[in-house]
Amino acid sequence: MDLVLLGAPGAGKGTQGALLADALGVPKIATGDMLRDAVRQGTELGLKAKAIMDAGHLVSDDIVLGLVRERLAGDGANGAIFDGYPRNVAQAQSLDGLLGELGRRIGAVVYIDVDDDAIVQRMSGRTTDPVTGVVYHHTHNPPPSDIAARCVQRDDDREETVRHRLEVYRQSTAPLVDHYRQAGVAVHTVDGTRAIPEVQAEILGLLGR
Repeated sequence: MDLVLLGAPGAGKGTQGALLADALGVPKIATGDMLRDAVRQGTELGLKAKAIMDAGHLVSDDIVLGLVRERLAGDGANGAIFDGYPRNVAQAQSLDGLLGELGRRIGAVVYIDVDDDAIVQRMSGRTTDPVTGVVYHHTHNPPPSDIAARCVQRDDDREETVRHRLEVYRQSTAPLVDHYRQAGVAVHTVDGTRAIPEVQAEILGLLGR
């Protein structure tokens, strides 16, 4: 199955995507992770992406699509969970074309719905351990006492930044719901404010698993 997870930043796509990947036996494809892996491994596309990022520019859609193509030819040959990609309708159309070349199509879209205030509360409460990269939350998952002092709040987790990201999301990513509905793809909306296992169980049920 090829599945797209949609939802605002902080809605829980990463968490649910990882659980779905385990449950369905397919990889979770998040372009940020792929870019970091490609740069670390020194692949041809990774080196191109690194040069662009080092120059302070955004990596082009063509390079991102190339990374997705490589992944679908590897461990994603039997399906994938797309987490945070595509980000806009143009990317969705490119992904549709790539999947079509492979005789595949998006089988379902899951939209994880969480209201803005809840997302701000989630993200503004996060702190990150700069040594390990592990993310904690001061209420729901506080860092161990021996490392709490070194944990920091990332700039993109500050309330004003989070609200800006939500506005950008609404303008560019939210129209994807209409894109997939018009394409005849089943779009399922789930309440992402509930406990993680409850959300996961509902998603699997909607997918017939």
